[in-house]
Amino acid sequence: MQKKVLVVGSLNMDLVTELDKMPNVGETVLGSELRYIPGGKGANQACAVGKLGGSVKMLGCIGDDEFGRIQKEALSKSNVDVTNLKITNGHNTGAALIYIDSEGNNSIIVIPGANMECDIEYLKQKDLLFQESDIILLQMEIPYDAIYYAISRAKELNKIVILNPAPAPKEIPDETFNMIDYLTPNETELLKMIRGTSLEQDSMKKAARQLIEKGTKNVIVTLGERGALFTNAEDAIIYPVRKVKAKDTTAAGDSFVGAFAVALAEGKSNKEAIEFANLVSSVVVTKKGAQSSIPERSVIDKLAQELL
Repeated sequence: MQKKVLVVGSLNMDLVTELDKMPNVGETVLGSELRYIPGGKGANQACAVGKLGGSVKMLGCIGDDEFGRIQKEALSKSNVDVTNLKITNGHNTGAALIYIDSEGNNSIIVIPGANMECDIEYLKQKDLLFQESDIILLQMEIPYDAIYYAISRAKELNKIVILNPAPAPKEIPDETFNMIDYLTPNETELLKMIRGTSLEQDSMKKAARQLIEKGTKNVIVTLGERGALFTNAEDAIIYPVRKVKAKDTTAAGDSFVGAFAVALAEGKSNKEAIEFANLVSSVVVTKKGAQSSIPERSVIDKLAQELL
């Protein structure tokens, strides 16, 4: 029987434009059309779980505005249960300004808005969802105290905890590491967490090992076109990803994490789950947008068969 996933996190409207190159300080450059695409790390990950066939509910906050209504409708169409989202008065739905250059790289400015209302009291009111779920998936775009409360409550209930530490915090409380089953930073986030400087493979492995020593059971570092590094007390393995021409890396990490959660919920091993997540993210980067780039499960299953 498939495990149930609860995503606790952010919902944003992404305002996206494309340009030839990122502007320097004081420089004005021309962008292409401005597109409005539902996003936010929490919503993106919930969307990925839903589109890929997982059973998923989401906790988070939106404003009583058009962006919030669009976000809620988009997630619902992606098979995400949004009945427990909190609609706040006096706060706009969160937004992200996303700039994408000709190489597919992005720079993002996040305006939290209603996401800051996703507080401990709200989560306590939704405790039944924690009890009913098997996997709790979180990111770092809602108040930190709510994140750490959710992790603590999840472990009290003996749930699987996946934390995507993005955007990377300056530090995570020492006692929290022991409650995390899977920590999923990208390279930049990993280095910020351990105050490192090198992106070399051996340095990545040493950095991931430091987080294991803090108490985290498993660390999965997403390495972009190089794949993903899996580390636990026994292993440190890099799983390569298939080579593609990237158009837009927005939501690549979010889709990886969501896909990984789906695979775990289906009973797949860590190896199988990472390989599935790598395949999903390799499709996402070939399309534009955040949630709009996440494929349906049928697309992934067909591709997996073709690659056999």
